Amino acid sequence: MSEWLVLTLAMAAACAVVLTIVVINNRRIPEDDDPSETPDVIEYMTMMIGVIYAIVLGLAIAGVWEARSAAQETVRQEAQALHEISARAEVYPQAVRDRIRADVDAYASFVVDEEWAHMSDHGELSEEGTALLERVRRSVTDYRPADDFEGQAYQPLVDQVSVVDDARGARGDSAGATMPGVVWFGLIIGALVTVGLIFTLQIRRTGRELLLAGLFSALIAFLLFLIWDFDAPFGRGVSATATPFTDLFPQVTR
Repeated sequence: MSEWLVLTLAMAAACAVVLTIVVINNRRIPEDDDPSETPDVIEYMTMMIGVIYAIVLGLAIAGVWEARSAAQETVRQEAQALHEISARAEVYPQAVRDRIRADVDAYASFVVDEEWAHMSDHGELSEEGTALLERVRRSVTDYRPADDFEGQAYQPLVDQVSVVDDARGARGDSAGATMPGVVWFGLIIGALVTVGLIFTLQIRRTGRELLLAGLFSALIAFLLFLIWDFDAPFGRGVSATATPFTDLFPQVTR
């Protein structure tokens, strides 16, 4: 199911539930009821709870967005380090250079074409990708430099392999959901409490009040969906992309 369809259904459902409760609740209010009699303390508590929940939502959105940005940065570092390995291998003999570059291309191609989908589906790295990176490491470390010029390039190449390995590990750590379950529990309960408190203000069945109640509930649903969408940096609509790999290794794309 499309994520936009999920968002539309969630917002529509939130509006429908709130408006239905408002209409049903309004029928139970006696005709001589005065909505101006709402205690000031209730209005104050409703306002304060709304403000607190808005702060919590803002922090949650900032947290998942930061995690998504950090995941994209690890992808850039990984691709850049791979590119450096391929470029710095120029000083090696042609046979060694071609082997290193072929292993680098094979790894980059696998990440773009297969491992990205694997991370989205399973929330973890694949064993085959780890094996391909090990081949790159062996191609670099098993070669013995023939002279000082090649020896000067050896250690930087080994360092770049370490950078790739470290960035790959960080990418694996970011593959799953980043928001703890207890936080989601708090966000959902807070949404129910915040939306539920608007019924204490004795909403009438006027068009303006119904519109505001519906828009408020739809906004809460949208913000929760936004957090959920950002929560998996590699798994949902607004996710980190493999663009750094495709930009630096255009030859590996299908």
